[in-house]
Amino acid sequence: MNASSTSTMLQALPAEHRARLMTIAREVSFPQGTRLFEEGRRADRFWIIRTGTVALDMRVPGRRAAVIETVGHNELVGWSWLFAPHTWHLGAEATSPVRAYEFDADVVRGMCQADPALGMAVALWVGDVVAHRLRSARTRLLDVYAPYGSGNSR
Repeated sequence: MNASSTSTMLQALPAEHRARLMTIAREVSFPQGTRLFEEGRRADRFWIIRTGTVALDMRVPGRRAAVIETVGHNELVGWSWLFAPHTWHLGAEATSPVRAYEFDADVVRGMCQADPALGMAVALWVGDVVAHRLRSARTRLLDVYAPYGSGNSR
């Protein structure tokens, strides 16, 4: 996936909102193979990737987890933190060494509540990412499990 297929924080948020969020960012690193989170567990943080790649996957009963999408530079990892009940809808694993900015979800939600303009900008950004990921999940699952793939059979 490339940055043009979904909005990055740089594209989606006005400079002042990006700057405010970056004041609470923490730099983190993950070795290849690290699970960042598991589907169904508490979503209490999110990341913006600086370098490396992360595979987003979905559990499929009786099968290996299906990789829905791989994300990289400047992309959001984790959106479930924004929406109650704040549990991960997918899993995530570093497919290469990753350096990222990590954000505490409680702090960001508090900032969004205190500043409605920031809240709206974050909600629209994350909403755009969610919509893209749902389309990717649908396409990927159709490719893997439907008799004719995701192509139009008509």
